[in-house]
Amino acid sequence: MSGDGNVLITTLLGSCVAVCLYDGVARLGGMNHFLLGEPGDSTEQRDDTFQRYGSHAIEVLINALMKRGARRENLRAQIYGGANLIAGLGHIGSQNAAFALRFMETENISVGVFDTGGKAARRVEFQPFAGKARAMTVQDEVPLPKQMPQTLPTNDIELF
Repeated sequence: MSGDGNVLITTLLGSCVAVCLYDGVARLGGMNHFLLGEPGDSTEQRDDTFQRYGSHAIEVLINALMKRGARRENLRAQIYGGANLIAGLGHIGSQNAAFALRFMETENISVGVFDTGGKAARRVEFQPFAGKARAMTVQDEVPLPKQMPQTLPTNDIELF
């Protein structure tokens, strides 16, 4: 979170979601990054795990912005991420993105950009002072080997 014109916040997202919030009057903004929307009913509630959930991370960001002079009615959101990268994990990314959108609707915060879904990771850059963000799809630059070695000698290291 910052109101400094020289600050650029960057994050890398797969199935995670980032919410960028901005108050154009106060020229103040911030970004969070969360792993899951909210804990399940059977999830153990511990102080050291709350930060992974959007239900906590978004509230923390809103409150921090308001402490610095932002007003709730001026907040605008941009939501990024929520890709479904691994088929075996279901639709965690889509669920995270849907959670973020529902949260903004419940809190009556308008969403200007909603860039979520797909099967590729994203890198997001956010200028909190200006409320400007951009998201770029991350492509694998180093291809994985078609077949992993069957055995490796115990005293050698294979670099790939």
